Amino acid sequence: MTDRLEKLRALLAKNPADAFVLYAIGIELKKIPDFPGAIEHFEKTISADENYCYAYYQLGQTCELMEDEDGAKKAYGRGIEAARRCGDAKALGELQGALDIL
Repeated sequence: MTDRLEKLRALLAKNPADAFVLYAIGIELKKIPDFPGAIEHFEKTISADENYCYAYYQLGQTCELMEDEDGAKKAYGRGIEAARRCGDAKALGELQGALDIL
């Protein structure tokens, strides 16, 4: 486990619903790579904040790395809905682009 990951987990212990920390842990786990752990944390991020658009993007990317095309499509689709809900045009474009590539 990386030092950064240990620090993030310590922060999460103080506030288990912190969407940013959950997302950051997901990113770190994706780098290791621990794809199932990353997916778990991106899903937890979304549970904590359903409008955290880039969690959907990272979830989709991680599903793609695991060769789970259906999971990736679902993640991007959910992210597109979230981006529309919160008016995030940049995230919408990136999520739609990722979905179109599939």
